[in-house]
Amino acid sequence: MSDSGAIANDIEIDESRRKFLTAAASATAAVGVVVAAVPFVESWAPSERARALGAPVTVDISKLETGQMILATWRKQVIYIVRRDKTLVDALAKHDGDLKDPASTESEQPEYAHNGMRARRADLLVMIGFCTHLGCLPKQFFDPGDPILGAYWPGGFRCPCHGSRFDLAGRVFIGSPAPTNLRIPPYSFSSDSTLVIGLDGGNTAGAA
Repeated sequence: MSDSGAIANDIEIDESRRKFLTAAASATAAVGVVVAAVPFVESWAPSERARALGAPVTVDISKLETGQMILATWRKQVIYIVRRDKTLVDALAKHDGDLKDPASTESEQPEYAHNGMRARRADLLVMIGFCTHLGCLPKQFFDPGDPILGAYWPGGFRCPCHGSRFDLAGRVFIGSPAPTNLRIPPYSFSSDSTLVIGLDGGNTAGAA
C-alpha cells in the first residue's frame, strides 16, 4: 500500500472514531439530562410530609393530670389540650355576663362542642391555641384569683401580646381585643385515653 493510501485509511479510521465518540458523548449527555430531571419532577409530587399535613393526629392523654396542659400540632396549628378540674367546669356559667359570646354563637367549633363547656367531655378542653385577635399564643393562668389577673379571675388564658383573656372554655372576656372565642378543632376519641385531632367520627368513649 502506498503512503498516500495508508494516510487516507488512517484519516477514515480517525473520522469513524470521532463520530463514535461524539455519538457516545451525546447519548451520555441525554442520560444525564434524564437523571438530573428526576429529582426536579419528583419535587412536583406531594412529599410524605405534605400528604400527612391534613392527616389526623393521635395524642395519648393517659398521663395528663388535672390542671395540666399539653400541646400538639395539627395542620401547622398549635393545639391546646387541657385536663380541667370539675369544680372549674361547673363554675363556667357563673361569669357568662362577663363574656362577649357566652353561647359561642359567633365563634367557631364543631356542633358537638357547641355547648357551655365547648367540648365532647367535661374534663378535657381541646382548642386551637391561636388568639383570634392577631394569632399569638395565649398563656395559661388556670388558678382562680390569680394575683396577676385579680381576685375575680375564674381561671383560663391571657394573651401576652395584647391582653385578651379567655376562660377555661376558651370564651373571650368583654374588654379583650380578640373578637371571638378561641376556635375548637374537629376531634374524637378512639379510647378513653386516646385523642384523635382532625377526625370527627370514631368512638367517642367517655363523651359527656
